[in-house]
Amino acid sequence: MYCIVDIETTGNGIKGNRITEISIFKYDGHGVVDEFTSLVNPECEIPYFITGLTGIDNAMVRNAPKLDEIAPRILEITKDTIFVAHSVHFDYNVIKNEFQLIGFEFIRKKLCTVRLSRKLLPGYTSYSLGKLCSALAIPLTDRHRARGDAHATMLLFHKLLRSDNADKIFKSFLNARSQEATLPPSLPKEEFEKLPSTPGIYYFKDRKGAIIYVGKAINIKKRVLSHFYDKSTKEISLCAETSFLDFEETGSELIALLLESAEIKDHYPKYNRAQKRNIQQYGIFSYVDRNGIIHLAFNKLKLAPNPLKRFYSVTECRLFLESLCETFELCPKYCHLQENITICSHYKIKQCIGICSDLRYLSEYNERVINAMNFIENEKSDYIIKTKGRNLEEEAFILIQNNVYAGYGFIPKNITITHVEDFEAFLIKQKSTLETERLITSYTLKHPKKVLRFIEDGVF
Repeated sequence: MYCIVDIETTGNGIKGNRITEISIFKYDGHGVVDEFTSLVNPECEIPYFITGLTGIDNAMVRNAPKLDEIAPRILEITKDTIFVAHSVHFDYNVIKNEFQLIGFEFIRKKLCTVRLSRKLLPGYTSYSLGKLCSALAIPLTDRHRARGDAHATMLLFHKLLRSDNADKIFKSFLNARSQEATLPPSLPKEEFEKLPSTPGIYYFKDRKGAIIYVGKAINIKKRVLSHFYDKSTKEISLCAETSFLDFEETGSELIALLLESAEIKDHYPKYNRAQKRNIQQYGIFSYVDRNGIIHLAFNKLKLAPNPLKRFYSVTECRLFLESLCETFELCPKYCHLQENITICSHYKIKQCIGICSDLRYLSEYNERVINAMNFIENEKSDYIIKTKGRNLEEEAFILIQNNVYAGYGFIPKNITITHVEDFEAFLIKQKSTLETERLITSYTLKHPKKVLRFIEDGVF
């Protein structure tokens, strides 16, 4: 037994969406055995653009029953049936979420007539309900009203049940392990099945093959599947537009992160947001006050003249300056780790030669600051970061030259390399950006043993 369902809503995604109309046809495979159609008071305003699409306005639903008043009827008519809808994820998840809000549980097996149509009726340019009904000569009246769309979906479903190979396809779709009910309506199962369970990046593409999202994962297949279970408005929209998947294995999470960043900046996908934002940078700089004392300070990069070093958070600046203070016995007050004090009393830094209270140490103190500044300036070096390869026969590396990210590569384990020029033969060159710089800095701080530095003439 099946229940063919269609709803109209206020159009605010999944969690913020409220039902304004619902129509259900209970169908036994041959004909309709029961029907329920009703307007629903959403208990909120209906946007003008939704009224323009559906014709349902606030006046029409003002005296309509609220969802909790008709919930028992919906549960009764759909009990022990398979929930069927065109793009079933939307209708099913809106109803499930709405029922949760009023204290009811709604769990049904489900079938998607978009996915079934793609499998049983291949070759059409569009599988939207309107265009598919037009191509198949299925009558569709009252478009964008629940009963009209539900009735047309029922007629389409009737045709699908009688298509060649329908029994086999229906059984596979209803198999709990098939994941057919989980995948987006326009995505062939084969596209998902080709994904590996390894680290790398993955691409969501629309029906024209354009990249609309790039992500990274330690397990590509598992991460992509998680998008299909996510019911946020953004994820629902992303999945609805996805027709193809692609991937690139990287062997390690770090290379995946670097490659993800590069691909986002190269393709500027519609649904990627995080790395489109400008990264706030901070700079450590020096200046001399009227007493001749050399200060080290930090500020936003645009306010830091000739920065000695760049960072991506105030915390990173403070931690680095604390380290300099300890190493070179500098004064926390004149490194701006403490403000509005006469004599420093930093909780972590115990050694200070007293420059904050006695200017007799001025020359000696300034010399120490200069040594610290020279240390920062000479910190640049060439090194590689070694990571896992894409298989057991290779290793991966990230090459940094003069503290600038040069790219990554993969080397067979049976090849011995000791010189920087040897790595360049396997190098996949990449652009250095603020994001890649941040990723590499963070990784080297957390995994110092993975860093192999070159000594003179580019040799380990």
